[in-house]
Amino acid sequence: MAVKSNLQVARAAYQPKLPTALKGNVKAVEGAATQSVGNQEEIKALFPNTYGMPVVEFAEGTEALKATFNVGIILSGGQAPGGHNVISGLYDGVKSLNPENKLYGFLMGPGGLVDHKYIEFTDELIDEYRNTGGFDIIGSGRTKLEKEEQFEKGIEILRALGIKALVIIGGDDSNTNACVLAEYYAAKNYGVQVIGCPKTIDGDLKNEQIETSFGFDTACKTYSELIGNIERDCNSARKYWHFIKLMGRSASHIALECALETQPNVCLISEEVEQKEMSLDDVVTYIAQVVADRAAAGNNFGTALIPEGLIEFIPAIKKLIRELNEVLTDPATGESREFASAEEQIAFVKGNIAPENLAILESLPADVARQLCLDRDPHGNVQVSLIETEKLLSRMVATKLATWKKEGKFVGKFAAQHHFFGYEGRCAAPSNYDADYCYSLGYNASRLIACGKTGYMSVIKNTTAPAAEWIAGGVPITMMMNLERRNGAMKPVIRKALVELDGAPYKYFASHREEWAKTTSYIYPGPIQYWGPSEVCDQTTRTLALEQAK
Repeated sequence: MAVKSNLQVARAAYQPKLPTALKGNVKAVEGAATQSVGNQEEIKALFPNTYGMPVVEFAEGTEALKATFNVGIILSGGQAPGGHNVISGLYDGVKSLNPENKLYGFLMGPGGLVDHKYIEFTDELIDEYRNTGGFDIIGSGRTKLEKEEQFEKGIEILRALGIKALVIIGGDDSNTNACVLAEYYAAKNYGVQVIGCPKTIDGDLKNEQIETSFGFDTACKTYSELIGNIERDCNSARKYWHFIKLMGRSASHIALECALETQPNVCLISEEVEQKEMSLDDVVTYIAQVVADRAAAGNNFGTALIPEGLIEFIPAIKKLIRELNEVLTDPATGESREFASAEEQIAFVKGNIAPENLAILESLPADVARQLCLDRDPHGNVQVSLIETEKLLSRMVATKLATWKKEGKFVGKFAAQHHFFGYEGRCAAPSNYDADYCYSLGYNASRLIACGKTGYMSVIKNTTAPAAEWIAGGVPITMMMNLERRNGAMKPVIRKALVELDGAPYKYFASHREEWAKTTSYIYPGPIQYWGPSEVCDQTTRTLALEQAK
């Protein structure tokens, strides 16, 4: 038995709240047929057995829902607060349908399904992990379920364990794989259902049907506590500019939410940088001007929030990265090219990219250019997260301010501190919101299985209302898909949700940032609260509240 902190002991007794529709007898209410968000004919051809299915909502029913089946569950990709509650919600939901039903967990991600590594959940094991952070109950992994031999290895263990349905908890890529697996098993008439669950702290897995991905609330509140602490230190010492990089390569949702919670002097939004076609120098000039204006008022300190993927949204650099991804992929295999040395790889890159992209590459600091040429992620793409953007920007701001000082345009002092908040938020103990939301997602998945659904994602809506009023149901995963170019080929993927520049959260931020830049109007959120007034403990993110005008 794991040693527990006093907080864990107290949190274990917390019973997450459920939507009223899931508490007793339920019935599935089906809507109209659906279609994908893009490339309708192509997606339909790829998913003939799972395309066009209706959105499902659960309502209070008159007959008890009973079903006998075993279920498997997989945690896929990076950790997000609340994963254990999805599992405990699914476990309780499965057992409520029939106490003899079993829940199995595949170890260390999708690879556990392929390699037949699993455990059976028990009351004792589940009770150890209720309302806790992390994915350590079964671990996670980044194996992609894409190939027929993987699907066939999976069906072997699913049949051996009598598993009727598989629940895959993951982000957009993992749920795309879940959809592919659901289609394959449906086409083969294997009798195994596949249900997805929306997970990612980045917040980019959302749409009209998915209000938010789980873990986003907790991660942002964790980062905002740390940012608030830094702001208070910043306002106490009054001698440093703090450049804080935040997780979120594909979208700036985390940076925007943290800005709404803490009111920093600068927050960059990658999507805005791209829309305005800003150059790296434009970004640096903007920050330097805020620094100079504050210095002119006697404030040689401040805080700046920077999205992890900012560099990739600067149009000229985005174009460069796109070509780097192309030239470093072997068209024959779709895999990353192999080179004898780093120097050989750099020489290959420089000899095979367009002249305008080569000029951009050579204009960057040498260490950044080298990282762009060499570092690849597991999917074969440029590993943007390794670029220390916060240090790059502060260094370039310092250079610009030094030039301005010589020209008499800057009269203050500039000294920088650097931070990157990423792993600090991925396994935090879930907030009440994420504890409730995740438990509901898992419990809801058991009802989708009982109703015979496959190729669906578990969704809970209306979450700015009290939990009793939340709406539970399911959305066909194909409804969220389109075709995108990945590793040199067009592939079906769930469309990522970027920050909408005409959305209420961004508009609120944009209307206040000039004021926040000039004044020191920091907010210090403090740690996540679990007990106390509902307006303190159960609040949603500012993003969700603004989106739903609450």
